[in-house]
Amino acid sequence: MVLKKKKEIQVDAFVLECQELETLRSFADAEDQNLASLLLHCLQLSDGIHQIYSMKQIMTLLKKMDRNSACSPMIKCCLDIIGVMYFSLGAKNPLKKVLASSLNGLPEQLTTEAVCSFVRCLKEELKTTDLCLYRKVMDNLASCMENFSIGKASINNLFKEVLQFLQKSVLEIQEENRKLSGNSIVETRLMHDLLMAIKVSMMLLQKVQENFQGSLWKKPGSLVWQSMCGLLKTFTNFLMNEGLLPTVQTTSGLAVILFTKTMFDPVEKLPCLVSDLLLRSVKCASVPEWFVSSCDCLCTEELSDSVLLFLCHGALAMLEWKNGSMGENGEKLLLDIALVLLSLASRLKESNMAVSLSRILAIWTNSALDVLESSSQNLKSSLNGNSNTTGKLLEYVYTHWEHPLDAVRHQAKLIFKNILRIHQATLKGSVVKSDPFFSMLTESLLSLEWHVKGKYASLGCLVESVGVENILTVDRTIPAQILDVMGDQSLAPYASDLLETMFINHKSHLISAFQKNIWINHWHDTWVSPLLLILCEGNPDQTTYVIDYYLPKLLKCSPDSLSYMIKILQASADANIGSCNTRGALGALMACLRTARAHGHLQFREIMRDGLLSIGCVKQGLVHQHNQVRIDALGLLCETHRSTEILTMEEMQLIQFFITYNLNSQSPAVRQQICSLLKKLFCRIQESSQVLYKLEQSKTKQELIKESAKWGHFATLQQYKDFMSSICDKLFEALFPGSSHPTRFSSLTILGSIAEIFSAAEGHTQAVFQLAQEIDPTRVQMLIQCFASTFEEVKVLAFELLMKLHDRLDLQDSENLHLLFQAALDLSISTKPYDCVTASYLLNFLIHHKGLLNICLKNQQVAHTFQIDEDMSASTVEKNTLAVIKYLLSNLEREIFQAEKSLLQAAASFPMYGRVHCITGTLQQLPLNNLTLVTEWRQMVTKLILMSYRLSSVVSPIVQSSSPEGLIPMDNDSESAGRLQMILHEIQPRDTNDYFTQAKILKEHHRVDFAKLTDDEPVENVCTEIRGKEGQTCDVTAQMVLVCCWRSMKEISLLLGMLCKLLPLQTVSESSDGLITVEQVKGIGDYFKHHLLQSRHRGAFELAYTGFVMLTEILSRCTNESLHTLPQQWLYNVLEEIKSCDPSSKLCATRRSAGIPFYIQALLASEPKKSKTNLLKMTMNELISLAVPVNESPNIIPQVHALNILRALFRDTRFGENIIPYIADGIQAAILGFTSPVWAVRNSSTLLFSTLITRIFGVKRGKDENSKKNRMTGREFFSRFPTLYPFLLQQLEVVARTMGRCGHSPVYRSREMAGRALVPFVMINQIPHTVQSLLAGLPECTNPCIRQNSVHGMLLQVFHLLGSYLESKHRVNSDLQQGLVDIITGIKAKVWLAKRQNPCLVTRAAYLDVLVVLSDYLGKSRRKGIELFGFWEEISKVISASELMTGIHYFSALPGFTQYLHSITKLVISVLSVAADPDFSNSSSPVAEQMMNSSSTIVHLLQSDFHEVRLPMLEAVLLWWKQVNSKQATKEKMGPLSLLSDLEVTLLRMAMKEKHPECFCKVLEILHCMDLRKVLPRTEDSIKMNPKEFLNWAMNIISASDSIKIRSVALKLASKLVTHLVQNCQEVMESEMRQWIQLVTSCCGDEEQTAIRLAAAEVLINITPLFLTNQKLILGLSSTLAMWKCVVLLLQSEELIVRDTAADVIRVAQSQSNICNKTEFAFRVVNASMALDLAFGILCELLQQWNQTSAGVLVLLEWLLGEDEQKKDLETTTLMEDDNLFNKGEVNFWAETLTNVRQLSKHLFLLIPATRLNLPDQVEFLRLARRASDQTKLVTQLLKELPPTPEFSKTVEFTRLAIQNERIATCLKILTLLELDDDACKNKENPEK
Repeated sequence: MVLKKKKEIQVDAFVLECQELETLRSFADAEDQNLASLLLHCLQLSDGIHQIYSMKQIMTLLKKMDRNSACSPMIKCCLDIIGVMYFSLGAKNPLKKVLASSLNGLPEQLTTEAVCSFVRCLKEELKTTDLCLYRKVMDNLASCMENFSIGKASINNLFKEVLQFLQKSVLEIQEENRKLSGNSIVETRLMHDLLMAIKVSMMLLQKVQENFQGSLWKKPGSLVWQSMCGLLKTFTNFLMNEGLLPTVQTTSGLAVILFTKTMFDPVEKLPCLVSDLLLRSVKCASVPEWFVSSCDCLCTEELSDSVLLFLCHGALAMLEWKNGSMGENGEKLLLDIALVLLSLASRLKESNMAVSLSRILAIWTNSALDVLESSSQNLKSSLNGNSNTTGKLLEYVYTHWEHPLDAVRHQAKLIFKNILRIHQATLKGSVVKSDPFFSMLTESLLSLEWHVKGKYASLGCLVESVGVENILTVDRTIPAQILDVMGDQSLAPYASDLLETMFINHKSHLISAFQKNIWINHWHDTWVSPLLLILCEGNPDQTTYVIDYYLPKLLKCSPDSLSYMIKILQASADANIGSCNTRGALGALMACLRTARAHGHLQFREIMRDGLLSIGCVKQGLVHQHNQVRIDALGLLCETHRSTEILTMEEMQLIQFFITYNLNSQSPAVRQQICSLLKKLFCRIQESSQVLYKLEQSKTKQELIKESAKWGHFATLQQYKDFMSSICDKLFEALFPGSSHPTRFSSLTILGSIAEIFSAAEGHTQAVFQLAQEIDPTRVQMLIQCFASTFEEVKVLAFELLMKLHDRLDLQDSENLHLLFQAALDLSISTKPYDCVTASYLLNFLIHHKGLLNICLKNQQVAHTFQIDEDMSASTVEKNTLAVIKYLLSNLEREIFQAEKSLLQAAASFPMYGRVHCITGTLQQLPLNNLTLVTEWRQMVTKLILMSYRLSSVVSPIVQSSSPEGLIPMDNDSESAGRLQMILHEIQPRDTNDYFTQAKILKEHHRVDFAKLTDDEPVENVCTEIRGKEGQTCDVTAQMVLVCCWRSMKEISLLLGMLCKLLPLQTVSESSDGLITVEQVKGIGDYFKHHLLQSRHRGAFELAYTGFVMLTEILSRCTNESLHTLPQQWLYNVLEEIKSCDPSSKLCATRRSAGIPFYIQALLASEPKKSKTNLLKMTMNELISLAVPVNESPNIIPQVHALNILRALFRDTRFGENIIPYIADGIQAAILGFTSPVWAVRNSSTLLFSTLITRIFGVKRGKDENSKKNRMTGREFFSRFPTLYPFLLQQLEVVARTMGRCGHSPVYRSREMAGRALVPFVMINQIPHTVQSLLAGLPECTNPCIRQNSVHGMLLQVFHLLGSYLESKHRVNSDLQQGLVDIITGIKAKVWLAKRQNPCLVTRAAYLDVLVVLSDYLGKSRRKGIELFGFWEEISKVISASELMTGIHYFSALPGFTQYLHSITKLVISVLSVAADPDFSNSSSPVAEQMMNSSSTIVHLLQSDFHEVRLPMLEAVLLWWKQVNSKQATKEKMGPLSLLSDLEVTLLRMAMKEKHPECFCKVLEILHCMDLRKVLPRTEDSIKMNPKEFLNWAMNIISASDSIKIRSVALKLASKLVTHLVQNCQEVMESEMRQWIQLVTSCCGDEEQTAIRLAAAEVLINITPLFLTNQKLILGLSSTLAMWKCVVLLLQSEELIVRDTAADVIRVAQSQSNICNKTEFAFRVVNASMALDLAFGILCELLQQWNQTSAGVLVLLEWLLGEDEQKKDLETTTLMEDDNLFNKGEVNFWAETLTNVRQLSKHLFLLIPATRLNLPDQVEFLRLARRASDQTKLVTQLLKELPPTPEFSKTVEFTRLAIQNERIATCLKILTLLELDDDACKNKENPEK
């Protein structure tokens, strides 16, 4: 067990006044032993905790006092002081509770005295008149009544006074609240005081009941009675007051019922009174006068829904429901309450009301259960499952079980559960399982689809009531069905909870019915077997959620099932190892063992000892292709039930193995899991090490004799230290030059965890390891270089790690510090936006070093204004930060001055946003509330604010222009520049800005170096001087200017927002700690308002919004009244401006109202969450009224603004449920906006409607338009938004009236939309009748006048209705059979429309589509019968008589011709598919006749002149081939196979002649699927080509085609041909093989498309046994190595799918018999990193088998040296030097050159000893060595030529050279090991010598 640091508890000490202290001192004795002395000592203590201990001693002494001492003055004095002490302490002070519990045990004689003392103190308390102290008095009253006998007795003695105080306090608080209306902070405090007063009043009645015995207190003249009536009247007013908080109202409702219950007489009539109140049928004459006077408004006024709700709550909570104490009146009241609550359910839609209602309904069901224990038969009849009340309750549950609020969903579940219990309570001994109500519920719930979340909880409740066997009897596949839906994360928790309920219930049932060996097998078959199937073969999401949610619960229920699961999975783990898409049995085994270990069912030692898993299997899991298998294997090592379990050596070695191959994971989720699991491991190491240290410290002498145990502990600790050191080495090694972002992220995150967990030892903790000890200057430099990464998260991680190690860093070398500082300054004015982020992190890092101050002071302007003594108390960070900001600000001010002259020059040379970003970043490092140099900081804040305004004035005209994106022309000619004059005049920022008067081409020789400018030099001439020099031409693009401007605006906004958020406010001028004044805050607010309402560029106003939010959050909490009310004023002003339609308004009506929605969002979001949200309500009402104008207004701009703002507010999740009540109005506004004649309104309405649909149904997470994840039942939808029912009904009626007209419209698109729109209008059971009616309405062929548009519209409606009906799962099968027969009869009657009798090809095509739908369905469902023979016969006639069979004589331009061809072809294909089914072909059906000539039909279609016919036919043939080649049953194969005979010649001829690209691609795909043994013999006869020529033809396609798809398929076909010809043809094919190898190699390059490289990877897999791993070098060494290099290239591809496919080459290679597995386990399914390592190992092994080590090593060394890659890198670098913003060129973010180099060199070092060189080989190796030496010199020279800190200024070049340096060094090292003989080689080269 580990001793964890306890959280320190601080308790405020009690301080007594001097006078009372002196009185107590007078009783103290000299020895300080009496009670007074001890109490005096206690009160003089300054620590509250010590006072508690002291007071406990005093109370112990007090309890021992005898009777005589009890009356002594000292005791009385002490008790008085204890009383004062008790009433002075705060309610939450632990000392108060200690006093109460101690005083409860006083002897009787002391209790009386204590009560007297407390009464005196309480009297003083009740005299309080200060409103601010009322809360303290009420807290004391509540404390006295809370398990405190003396306090309760004191209140009992002062009962009248307490009642009077409470009456006075609530009235005064209410009045104060009225006076201060509008001040939300004070209002909230007063509301809570009011709530406390009501609660104390209720406690008084409930806990001090002695005063209510008898009838004296009920006399009208009694003070108690008068106070009670007064309080009741006040509480009634509170209940009726909608302006109070809901919590105050609902508590008032409780108080009203409680007071009425206490005062009412006779009690038997109380339920009747409450019923009358709820049903609004109170007769004043029949109720007591005091009730009418106190509760007049309840009796006479109309009660609101909320008041009724709170009264119901009060009745349920305060009346006695148990034991039938209220009789029949109580039963009637119970039913009346249910009636009222259920009627309120349809009206109360606000979130807090909906939650309250659901909770109160749940309380009602509990009360009903209480009443039913002793109720009448009438009540049981009224509450059984078939009653009206229960039906309405179930309706409520069904409506609310998927409510967006968790609380409502939870209460709905409780209500359903109680409904079942209520029904059970009403049954008279009947069997629950056979009860009709439960049977109906079971059937109803199971009929729902599994995407309905409410189904799960309800089924779980039903299982608990009727047992799972009754559910499984209905459908045994229910467990599998539930597991199937667990692929959806939103459903997985619900599904797993239901499964848990079911299998626990099932286990209990089986145990009671069978013996263990019988029941456990049955249980496993039901619950475990489906699980194992999913774990092995399920999709990744499904398996992940099943493991996370279901597996732990299953193991908890039945731990013994683990051995069964392991046994099953072990048996198939070797055969089913998984893939990149499935876990396989091995992955499933890993998951099960991981879960079992994490939950304490297994330990790793047991797993190894019992042989449950071998080390090799774990290693395979750790490098598996499937991400989650790797994570599960790592989790198996890292996750344990005990955090102190000691690591084994095996675990440490496996972790090291894992880190080697898994840092470079592209998936962020996987990286996060890896880092999290390793953090758990490190915590385990730390905690288990503490246990070991503690064991060493606590050893007895006897144990010390056992040296072995002692050394065992030390050995383990040493192993820990070595292990952690090696892990750190690996992680720092991973930060090599060119390492990928995933690798760096993983390494830095893990290092950060290590630094955090193994921090410096504190207290009794001993550090087993410290990261700081592993840090040296080289590693510090590595971390600093991480700042140069283009990914900010890497910068963040590196910075945080450096800060954790700050104490160990030594950067006091002034030169190094100066270089880094200068690099940061240079980066801060870079034109690359990410450079300024690097600068910020560099500066933040340097600020922590003392030497930085001296560097900053070298700047004259900083030195002049920086008069700080280095010895003063300010911290180094504060002084450095101030100096850096002054330095940055001085440069920035000069740059702004220059930008005022030429914004173009600024954008091109010194964009100013970088400086501002660095200032903001440095400020965030400081604790701005605790600064020493306050005066200097105030001056600095003023300068920063003024600088921000000045910079904004320069750049804001660009972002506020009507078209900020295209302000500067991309052209450089003077004519284009001249055309801009009109725009330039419109948006001039200032008259002197030469941005508008000079050319758009800048001539520059070098950048402006402001560091070299002195204060005396005139800055005005700098730009002119630069433009006058002849030098490089720099084109300033629109993008550069815009980026400069909007990023400047962004940084200004963030800086100003941060200043408001973090700086302490200076409310008065002489304030000592404030840094920002009220006026400055107001100014900043005006700035934000101006730019949010006028900026046009999204980037500018979005970031201004971020800063504005920081400001408004501060204002809402500010105590300064003038600031606190600003958001409200701004909101009123902007709404008035929107409504005013003022032509002079500058509000942007385009760009979705630009920043206006953001502005209003920020203002409303600042409103306190617990307030009444009055601003939100007011704004929403205003906007809704504007969005739905009552009268047509000529100015639609307010409506557009309103729609856009509403969209933003509905999208904002911060408003939560407060905005839900306005959704219905928003929907109406959007739908009505669709009908506007103005495009802007229609556009904004569409966007609003889309947002509302997302808000109602949730975010759409898939591309499937028919997905059931975002659905809602009509009951639930209209329950939430009842006002939409009549509105939508009205709109749909209009649509329905126009649908017929649209269906007959001459516009084709209208007819098509009408056909689709009809489907939702027709109930599923009405579709057959509707289809028949439509078919009957079609014309006969004899009709003289046929309107083809009408016919087409009706056919489209039939098509969509029929498709929907046949796909539906909710139709009744018995109805389907008859319906199909009737529909087919109707179709046969009008089949002339599909024949030549119908001259319109469009309607013929539509009729054919209907036939296709029916044919496909009948084929899939395999329906047969005599009644269908006529249908198939008619179809056969239609096909045989069609132009497709007899010949086409139309022109393709004829309307509907293309559609007709496509439709008739689909019908032929459908019939052929049906005919090929053995069930049909062997029958006597007319469709069987199609089989007689199927091949000729297919050939006929394939030879059609129209690609509309050929393409669908080719697609069908390809599908049939894939079915034949798949692993399906033989009987199923026979169908398609019979269609595919004798097609080789046709397809070969098509391949030669086909011109249509898609058809040609399909032909190639089919040829690739076919058996070449049947294809190649036909090439001579059919296309006059021999196999070699056919191969050349295929390869020429790869080179000539522009289509990626065609090239991919041609590559696979050509490769298949090559393999076949090499294996079966004796003819020499040298040139063909060379060409093929060149093609494959070229297709593997990074520049190729993913599809091409994927095809190349598949080719390499297929050729591996024949060419890559064959013991014979069929291709020759160079070509074989070239193919292996392709494998290596593909294994480093950026696309995961390409890498995973290429890794299968290794799987195939490992399976070859000649490949020896040198590892202890044959890795097969591995990730790319491991595959790359294995590839080099296999290749080196093959070189030895081929006896080609010397030649092979030479080639591999050339790979290592990478000269070809150097040229490519140089070209890439040159391209990237172009000054285009954000352009990173073609970059592979996954590949790591040095990883490749290191893995290859590792295997080469092992191969060198087996390499024997002859003299010719030595010559070649020496040439390579000379080239490497020459490169070393070149790289060294290039590195010297780089500027200082090249890692920041020339990152790409520096990284490239560093990589090349290591490559060369490694190459030379290996060459050294070969021991080359230079002299012998020279003699060989010069034999004459």
